[in-house]
Amino acid sequence: MRTITLIIIHCSAVHPGQRSSVADINKWHKERKTKDGRPWKGIGYHYVVRRDGTIETGRPIEKVGAHCVGHNSHSIGVCYEGGLNEKGEEVDTRTPEQKIALEQLLERLHAQFPKALIVGHHDLNPDKKCPCFDAVKAYAHLQP
Repeated sequence: MRTITLIIIHCSAVHPGQRSSVADINKWHKERKTKDGRPWKGIGYHYVVRRDGTIETGRPIEKVGAHCVGHNSHSIGVCYEGGLNEKGEEVDTRTPEQKIALEQLLERLHAQFPKALIVGHHDLNPDKKCPCFDAVKAYAHLQP
């Protein structure tokens, strides 16, 4: 198993009426190209938390993700469906169901990887607003 030092929270940056299931994100990611022109291998996140609280498994956690440049080899990527409001502004749109499911998922991951820090994508890449909330503060009780 890989050494995991980070659990990185993301949002899928979709509007309230737009879906972003594992299947949707997998399709979008396969349509992308790397800087050298190669296609992505598929979904870069390990988990997606849907608006109704369903947790979908993306890339297996044994496999390196493709969700945060410079940190993929030692992290797990968790993405929640949403992140944009009706106007397209980047805001925290997590539903109550998502908040509960995300917390439960992070509790499981923390138990499995107790030394891993939980951070938001923007904590590692200040050019990003994702996940549109302070994950370090929100999950302070789960930090090593």
